Amino acid sequence: MLMGSEEACQALLKQLDDLNISYQMVDHPAADTIEEADAYISGKGGVATKTMFLKDKHKRFYVLVMDDNKRLDFKEFQELTGAKRVSMAKDADTTAQLGLVPGIISPFGLAKHPQDVVGVYFDQDMLDEQIPLTFHPNVNTHTIFLSAADLQKFIEAQGYQVQALAL
Repeated sequence: MLMGSEEACQALLKQLDDLNISYQMVDHPAADTIEEADAYISGKGGVATKTMFLKDKHKRFYVLVMDDNKRLDFKEFQELTGAKRVSMAKDADTTAQLGLVPGIISPFGLAKHPQDVVGVYFDQDMLDEQIPLTFHPNVNTHTIFLSAADLQKFIEAQGYQVQALAL
């Protein structure tokens, strides 16, 4: 199945339904940037997130989810995780591992079960929020709202553990 397609979105929604995960979805024109996506959901309650796909010197990958208003301090991330020489993964790595392209990277790419992803991290502040988190559901023409607990349930169903970091 081609990620970034309506078919991929529908498959994800079915998986969420099968896991009894509640969500709300907003349909909108294609959003290629966080700023565009934020504009389409303006006025809706939720934490606008960014998901970063990172790679270390040993070619291990990490999924990091944080509030899109925060900047990642790579040195701090390395200190907290023990990873060495972390940088943003190349687009080709993101596509190969998650089946996603820039603009639609989200934890939902973990449904592809990438073998080289060794850590899934969330900013602790975001997990403490009692309002929904927002993500593209494997396509950039929708934004999905769901609780942090439900997102963790989804990630755990893919065989990964969420680790919280105080960033």
